[in-house]
Amino acid sequence: MPNNYWMVVQTPENHEITRGQGFTLHGLTSKQRRRARRMELDDRILFYVGGEVRKWTAIAVVKSKYFEDRTPIWESNGSRRELFPYRVKTSPSIVLDEPDYIEARVLAPRLEYVKRWPPELWPLAFFDTLHLIPQRDYRLIEDEMKRIRRQKRSRGSNRTFRRERDEPPTPVDESYSDSSEEAAENQEAEQSPDLISQEAEDQSFSESESER
Repeated sequence: MPNNYWMVVQTPENHEITRGQGFTLHGLTSKQRRRARRMELDDRILFYVGGEVRKWTAIAVVKSKYFEDRTPIWESNGSRRELFPYRVKTSPSIVLDEPDYIEARVLAPRLEYVKRWPPELWPLAFFDTLHLIPQRDYRLIEDEMKRIRRQKRSRGSNRTFRRERDEPPTPVDESYSDSSEEAAENQEAEQSPDLISQEAEDQSFSESESER
């Protein structure tokens, strides 16, 4: 069971990097070491793309304790160089296709976490890059992601059914049928002389019996 539900806010560029890695690694900034220490196995991470995008995109599960690694992966958000050195290994749970990303303006007003800000200023709630959110808020977004995924799978199944239904029946190869019949006739015509002679004898015996 997860103990914490996190929401990370990424730039579109850094989100593409994370997505390109299959959501298997997440890095926290050099100022977030204390929060990195709080991350535990099986915690959930909800990915949100900020800037002009403002959409939820994926969920991952924390698979390791935090560790430090300063290998450059993500891009700095400002003038100060940021290596996101405190990292956790993750495993993707739900990953939406880009057309299915969830608009924050649709669900954000319903989140408990956002109610600390005036309704018209809800984007300020996602200003930082890491947030610890209530389980209820997490479940609300997770359920919407699952609904979208089920709906998409259902549409895919319906398309497959319609395609199979609309496909024309496989045409019968008449030339093959004709040649098969012809081969059968030839086979009968090529019966051995002994067999033909035996059939003639049987017929003659039958006729003599009837005359008696």
